[in-house]
Amino acid sequence: MANDVLMPKMGYDMTEGRILRWLKQEGETVERGQALAEIETDKATIEIEAFATGTLGQIIGKEGDTVPVGQRIAVILGE
Repeated sequence: MANDVLMPKMGYDMTEGRILRWLKQEGETVERGQALAEIETDKATIEIEAFATGTLGQIIGKEGDTVPVGQRIAVILGE
């Protein structure tokens, strides 16, 4: 089963975030709760975590991309 990784909404006024750096690469195993990427909002830089265990199957949002909240930025393939 595939699990979408979405740009999170980190504050009431947040409408988009910028992907600064991927901490995992396509094909790497990820554990639930493990940091996947760093994103920048208008107020802070944060790490987003995996909500599923599996393999990072596809990175859709590239480093430097500004992505709307709720848009898919990656896919984690099931165990």
